[in-house]
Amino acid sequence: MRVSQLAAEIQTSPIITLAAEINEKIQQGEKFYNLTIGDFNPQIFPIPTVLKEEIFNAYNDGHTNYPGAFGTLNLREAVAKFVERKAGVSYNPKDILIASGGRPLIYSVYQAVVNSGEKVIFPVPSWNNDYYTHLTHAKPVMLETLPEENFMPKASDIAPHIKEAALISLCSPLNPTGTALSREGLAEICDLILEENQRRGKDQKPVYLFFDQIYWLLTFGSTEHYHVVDVRPEMRDYVICMDGISKAFAGTGVRVGWAYGPSDVMAKMRTIVAHMGAWAPKSEQVATGNFLDRTEDVEEYLNYFRDQIQRRLDGFYKGFSNLKAKGYQVDAIEPQAAMYLTVQLDLSGKKTADGTLLQTNHDVHRYILDEAKVGLVPFSYFGASETSSWYRLSVGTCRLEEVELIMSSLENALEKLH
Repeated sequence: MRVSQLAAEIQTSPIITLAAEINEKIQQGEKFYNLTIGDFNPQIFPIPTVLKEEIFNAYNDGHTNYPGAFGTLNLREAVAKFVERKAGVSYNPKDILIASGGRPLIYSVYQAVVNSGEKVIFPVPSWNNDYYTHLTHAKPVMLETLPEENFMPKASDIAPHIKEAALISLCSPLNPTGTALSREGLAEICDLILEENQRRGKDQKPVYLFFDQIYWLLTFGSTEHYHVVDVRPEMRDYVICMDGISKAFAGTGVRVGWAYGPSDVMAKMRTIVAHMGAWAPKSEQVATGNFLDRTEDVEEYLNYFRDQIQRRLDGFYKGFSNLKAKGYQVDAIEPQAAMYLTVQLDLSGKKTADGTLLQTNHDVHRYILDEAKVGLVPFSYFGASETSSWYRLSVGTCRLEEVELIMSSLENALEKLH
């Protein structure tokens, strides 16, 4: 073996592989609709104009040296004010850590609170928890969730495993489903964690909650996002929250994320991120801090952005509802949040026009890709069962006028099955 056991066992994300395959076909001139990747086409969804101007200004002002392990003070202070204004919870800027997007922050959470061999609890489908658990040499406890529960875990699902857990990893609104935890559901999970940590006392390492809320500003209709510390203030000692500009401000490539939590944990996460050198560029940090302080510009962009995302999600939901009404074996969960629609293609057992039997969700997914020219991501790519008939549909690269074209193409492909 020429590499470590960890390197030999880690796998490339199938989502990235799938998206690359589709993009290559598009670049070769083929007509495909890529609804796979959780990214934005900047020609359709540019970052806020004010943020772009602030980035240019920061480079022109010479902010090109190291930003420091803490992150720039102006950004940490701006994040603290932003969180208090939008979520109603207060954090000291010294307990806020800036990094180059969410990924190094997630990695540093795992490394900071999980020992090799300890258990990490997370629901599936969910994004990349299996990979981070593997990188930490931890043991995954994967809880397969149900559409009837909006693919959200319940406290009763977690309870049998919590005594041996080091970390519970949750995301709300959830990637890949675009659904959100209810206040009651979150409160019950928090109470379970508080009860377990009371049992452990001060002599044992607590079980922590990692709360990924990168999509929290993208909620629709009656859906509300609930902050852990607002729901249960006692959770402040046990929860690490992660956020950034990648989703709510379409800044996936700008690479500015932040996390905040207990002082002692954040100090160790800061050291881990520093050793990785995973800082966000200083100019982007300065610019993001200046942008977040411009409250009216932030709200104007969020209102516009949410409207554009919701229009697309509503269009697809209506389209799938119409197909279901026509008798096709499809379904969808009404849009709640994020940039994703949860859709079902229950087509196993169907035959294509040439008599090929669709037996697995891989067969179904490839048929839709090849026949309808539409790329969706199976929930099995997010850790769910290989028999799951549910898929993620992402609208970040979709033009509004394409929604009807995509639904028409899907219907034509479904019509050819028997």
